[in-house]
Amino acid sequence: MTSTSPDSPTRPATAVDAVADQYLTAYCRLNPFAATAMGVPGYDHLATDLSPAGWDAMAASARDTLAELATGEPADDVDRVTIAAMQERLGLEVALHEADEWTGQLNNIASPVQEMRDIFDIMPTSTPEHWENIALRMAALPDTAAGVIESLRLAASRGRVAPIRQVSECITQADEIAAAGSFFDTFVTGAEVDAALDDSAACQAIRKALGEGAEAARRAYGQLADFLRDELAPQAPQDDAAGRDRYPLWSQYFLGARVDLEETYAWGLDELARVVAEQEAIAAEIAGPGASVADAVAKLDADPARRLEGTAALRAWMQETSDAAIAALNGVHFDIPEPVQRLECRIAPTQSGGIYYTGPSDDFSRPGRMWWSVPADVTTFNTWREKTTVYHEGVPGHHLQIGQAVYLRQTLNAWRRLGCWVSGHGEGWALYAERLMADLGFLDDPGDRLGMLDGQRMRAARVVIDLGVHLGLPAPAQWGGGTWDADKAWEFFKANVNMPESFLRFELNRYLGWPGQAPAYKIGQRLWEQARDEYVAGARARGETGDLKAFHARALSLGSVGLDVLRDALR
Repeated sequence: MTSTSPDSPTRPATAVDAVADQYLTAYCRLNPFAATAMGVPGYDHLATDLSPAGWDAMAASARDTLAELATGEPADDVDRVTIAAMQERLGLEVALHEADEWTGQLNNIASPVQEMRDIFDIMPTSTPEHWENIALRMAALPDTAAGVIESLRLAASRGRVAPIRQVSECITQADEIAAAGSFFDTFVTGAEVDAALDDSAACQAIRKALGEGAEAARRAYGQLADFLRDELAPQAPQDDAAGRDRYPLWSQYFLGARVDLEETYAWGLDELARVVAEQEAIAAEIAGPGASVADAVAKLDADPARRLEGTAALRAWMQETSDAAIAALNGVHFDIPEPVQRLECRIAPTQSGGIYYTGPSDDFSRPGRMWWSVPADVTTFNTWREKTTVYHEGVPGHHLQIGQAVYLRQTLNAWRRLGCWVSGHGEGWALYAERLMADLGFLDDPGDRLGMLDGQRMRAARVVIDLGVHLGLPAPAQWGGGTWDADKAWEFFKANVNMPESFLRFELNRYLGWPGQAPAYKIGQRLWEQARDEYVAGARARGETGDLKAFHARALSLGSVGLDVLRDALR
């Protein structure tokens, strides 16, 4: 199965598709934030109920859907994958709910504290109706925050409290957002507002609602900060480790696969050593015989031809690099549908240091976007480090993967196209895409290749950190011996990742507070490569060519599914 064009025969919708689409509709109603993220219209004026009742309702919907799927009969292979993928995803969603993981979730990057603000980054802003939706959603945030507090309080009563490191990070973030003149205030008074709203009475009313909504949103964050500081922080444990009872479930959730965690930890150490050896060989090529990786980095950083000054230059370079990759790959290594050939590169309004992708809306009226969240103190950027990042977030990485799935409306139901996201599949593919671009010759420049390996080294290092700390595994003698903890992880991370300290601190705190997510990148890449090798070997055993273009088309046509489901489908 390759990309479906508008002229291709439409696959008739099945009973299984109806169950999947019904679930997605219910999920959008229960989680309007998710609906906005997926680009499903009609929910942008609403806020998600993150109270215990809201979480219970989402779990009940998942259970009802699982019960329907248990009695359903697949009409074809697409249905068989849908059933397997939904049983895997929804089953884990329910298991995490029953373990109080959702109600107690709190960390520095992906918890309700961030979600309540980040969702506004991707809301449409071009018409008065869009800004009216924004005003209504901001006005609803005090109720959402009250629900978050209720959930965290319930989880705490059951012994599920996030580590103090994560609580403290969230207090800092909430305080910043609650302050006068912070995000919500600037968001509703910027140039985008003026471009969409005229001087009519109706627009003046919207401006007034926006000001009141911003004040309500800041008030919500102030209440959240006070609760975290005064009530939750005194209950928070000092230990960062998730522990062996909790970690396997999170690992399975993020990978969509069960792996041997001890074997994977040992592989992480070996993979790190392999990447370092490859870096050292290229360092000698860049800076001369006997040169260290640090010597090569210093030489590359000093090269003005590899340096960008300011975010405007960064954004332009991102766009140019992305556009060139799409033009070069399309029709040669991938068949990229026309709507997916558009990727918009932006500087994010936040300053956390993260780089991320948001997918297109269902009708592609909102394009796929690559975002760069630049810290306030960072003004210089080195292209040798970041070319591989553009391939990771863009094409052939996330944008091709997600955009292709959204495009396949004639084959995949709405849940498959929009509602299913598995980190190990998505992030594993993006790392696979980076290495693929190197293999295809797009990173032949030694500096660009060192940059790719720099990223691969970081991803291998965090396999070691994440599993080591959260499972209490033994640290190598080189890193202090004994059992892994945050202090040993910090020294290890600094030695293996060449990034500013503010970025390193944020990243390490992310790993400590979001167990199982960060390793899903590199472990996912490993599982993708295993799936590819199995597919190619099987095709050749049947007398077929087993070429990579066919593998990529078949794999991407499945959408995002758990990696165990992917391998079964490819077999």
